[in-house]
Amino acid sequence: MMIRKIKFGKIAIVIFLTILIWVWTDLDLDEELPVPRATIRVAHSPELLVSFNGQPEALINNIKLKGPAKKIREVGRNLNDGSLEFNFSLNPEREKMTTTGPHTLKVLDFLRRSDEIKELGGLTVEECKPEIIDVNVVKLEKKPLEIECVNENGVPVKVKSIDPQKVEMFVPADSRLKAQVQLTARDISQARLSVAVRTPYVELAPGWRRPASRTVNIKMSPEADSLTEHTIDTTLGFTLGKNLLGIYNVEVINYNDLVSFSIFATSAAKEAYESQDFPITLIIRDDAADKPYEEQRRDVVYHFPEEYVSKNEIRLNGEPGTAKFKLIPLNPAKTPPAGVD
Repeated sequence: MMIRKIKFGKIAIVIFLTILIWVWTDLDLDEELPVPRATIRVAHSPELLVSFNGQPEALINNIKLKGPAKKIREVGRNLNDGSLEFNFSLNPEREKMTTTGPHTLKVLDFLRRSDEIKELGGLTVEECKPEIIDVNVVKLEKKPLEIECVNENGVPVKVKSIDPQKVEMFVPADSRLKAQVQLTARDISQARLSVAVRTPYVELAPGWRRPASRTVNIKMSPEADSLTEHTIDTTLGFTLGKNLLGIYNVEVINYNDLVSFSIFATSAAKEAYESQDFPITLIIRDDAADKPYEEQRRDVVYHFPEEYVSKNEIRLNGEPGTAKFKLIPLNPAKTPPAGVD
């Protein structure tokens, strides 16, 4: 009786090929990946002002991607480590949104044909919310605009000369907007000594600024009243978001560095400034609650009286102070998540 020899080599090859087939089949199967957040922003178009319900970008939720398992897992890893973000660019000309008035964007169709999705290779968009977004378009015309200089608080300031006196910019046809140049205290000092070179901008809507394509030269007359350097020793005030009141205590790490600083001012301007309850304040918004116990930074606000600012009779000597602070929960066990009333 003969006993056949077991050929282990052939068995190993069979097992290896079987595993290889399983792996290949697994990688070839389609899987889905939810993307919780993406944005659509408008590509720069100098002749158009495009907004989403008055906002510069639209938020897209619950995008569902579908594709080969290997690619889906790769995209998922990149999303998790932050190396990939879904920011889509809307080209008004490509979408045929070039006439003034309301337009409708079918989001799913837009995402499917977007360059951003095509670059991923092999993935498709199955779902998204919202399905439709309202887009508003305003056609702009190039016009020569007068230039107005303002300080850091937006108050107009007098200048000796602006060269050139006008600059061409795109604005709505019926607009009476002026181009503006915002001058810092350093710019004002420079303009009094020689010339300040700055780029004008036009504010098409609150928060919607567009810069000019050229700079202008600004000169200012020497100060009529000599400004004297003064050291201010005061108290720091706080302005807290409504969701922080009574829940967090503010710990300012560099408090002493903030409450003593130097200004240039006339005597009257200095007296008016110091007579305020809180000449400087630290504004802490609700989103600071996202990082309790962590050191955060924010510039303090100097409440210079507008009457004297407009006449260039008071300004900070140097750069604004930056507060280093922490939010400490008064009752950690009962502290709600950030943004919850």
